[in-house]
Amino acid sequence: MKRLIYFAIAILVFTSCEDFLDTENLTEKNTTNFPANVEDVEQAVIGIYNTLNTAVADPQCTYFYAAELASDDRFGGGGDNDKLMQAWDKIMNHGTDASRPFWKARYQGIFRANSVILSIEKMGLEGEEVNQLKGEAHFLRGFFYHELAEMYGEVPMPLNSDEAENLPNAPADSLYAQIGYDLVSAISLMKDVPYNETVAGHATKWAAEALLGRVYLFYTGYYSKDAMPLADGSSLSKTDVVSYLEDCIANSGHGLVGDFRNLWAYTNEYTLPDFDKMSGETGVNGNDLNWVGDGNQESVFAIKFSNFADWNTTIGYSNQYLLHFGIRGGQPYGNTFPLGQGWGAGPVNPTLWETWEDAEPTDLRREASIMPVADLPDYSFGGWTMMEETDYWQMKSVHISAKTGEVDGEGNPTYYSSFSVPMFGASDNFQLDGVNDLMLIRFADVLLMHSELTETADKLNEVRARAGLNPVSYSLEALKRERRFELAFEGRRYADIRRWGDAPELLEGQLGVKVYESGTPTVMKSFGGGYRARYEATGGFFPIPESEIALSEGVLSQTPGYGTASSNFTGW
Repeated sequence: MKRLIYFAIAILVFTSCEDFLDTENLTEKNTTNFPANVEDVEQAVIGIYNTLNTAVADPQCTYFYAAELASDDRFGGGGDNDKLMQAWDKIMNHGTDASRPFWKARYQGIFRANSVILSIEKMGLEGEEVNQLKGEAHFLRGFFYHELAEMYGEVPMPLNSDEAENLPNAPADSLYAQIGYDLVSAISLMKDVPYNETVAGHATKWAAEALLGRVYLFYTGYYSKDAMPLADGSSLSKTDVVSYLEDCIANSGHGLVGDFRNLWAYTNEYTLPDFDKMSGETGVNGNDLNWVGDGNQESVFAIKFSNFADWNTTIGYSNQYLLHFGIRGGQPYGNTFPLGQGWGAGPVNPTLWETWEDAEPTDLRREASIMPVADLPDYSFGGWTMMEETDYWQMKSVHISAKTGEVDGEGNPTYYSSFSVPMFGASDNFQLDGVNDLMLIRFADVLLMHSELTETADKLNEVRARAGLNPVSYSLEALKRERRFELAFEGRRYADIRRWGDAPELLEGQLGVKVYESGTPTVMKSFGGGYRARYEATGGFFPIPESEIALSEGVLSQTPGYGTASSNFTGW
């Protein structure tokens, strides 16, 4: 089937009148003439990466967002009309197509990856650069299927470029066999060079090795398996995965940033001098606080953003998670400084703060990750009819504001909505000025995965030492605590408690916790029969968009646990 491939750039070809009819039409490239060389392949692979930003244009629909709110460390939050935020927290549905933009973006990426992989093979293109790009396509396809599989369970698995193909839900074993095969293929194809010798923002061999560890741990844990099948008929053992992680640790060039706090944007040069909790401090290893920026040595894979976002086709070029996870507005920036403002999704469960303080009272990561409202003396509760508000906000994925150096008519300091305004020339618009990466795989996670798989404490203690903590002996409980504290608010907690089998009890424990409803104290209450009931009905998965099921004419099945009155969240 001849398929047209469209690009966001226009290619203008100027020729003489005599040659016009003989000139190749480069504005409608297709599988008979594309890709013809490395440059073509690179353009096509950029098209795959672009779908990462397409999904972020509507972050509330994405797996990262849903998993963050569904975990036991955060509530739904938002305003009284932000029912989808609250529904994700309760593993319920709101509307029949809640996550359709994410579904479409991920399958768009998959079809583009399929086209790249198949076209390279059809055109017989070879060489180191082609192999690198083909490996990136395999990585991205594996990443997309990994997110779909963790979000929905069993989903269609197209492996060709025919978007008209109508496929049923693929069994989990088949999905994970394909994910594993894609990642092993990516590892074998991509360059064996340190991360900083590759193109910034592109996937690397090391990212594929790290993601393989993540996928293996979820598959074998959640589905109670001893090994993971691969699509070529072979399988992946724990020993294989450990070897890949050890290769990443030894040869990638990645490492831990000296001070944990320097990973997060509130230590940037425009904010830090006025941030009383952090300014003037010295890190645990004698390093003055100073944000290391995006693309640092600890960032293994991230979604990149820029200051070129607008309200039309490129809103996803801005990190919309920073907006959604920002403190709900309706108050001056000085009330929440240095944290910026937004829609109020994901207020922190107070239990996390309390458990952390009891377990590790000297752990600097607690105050480096969570802002107690008590430290914001002018904070105002109930902004824009805030629901499920708590006394705590996370500090990792949120706008970080900065003083402008000016004062208003009453002599009060004025603020940029984000430090990216003075640092990167972003527009002073809190809905569009999110330029920070969304770090999806961090090197500390690689070290902790290695400890978990080998049941040894060396790598775990490297992570603890960076936080100024004493070494501990290995135990699964110690590993669980370390992952919870080190990786808080980075999208992995929900998957972790699911694969460990801890989710039903921990999620049910959210009931009765103190929250605020439009500024009035109340407690988290039961919806849909409660957290445990919803988890047991759904397996922790989320509903497939109903319009996709309708389009399949019944070939595609809905995720178990949805489609009843008790599964639909209608509000407080």
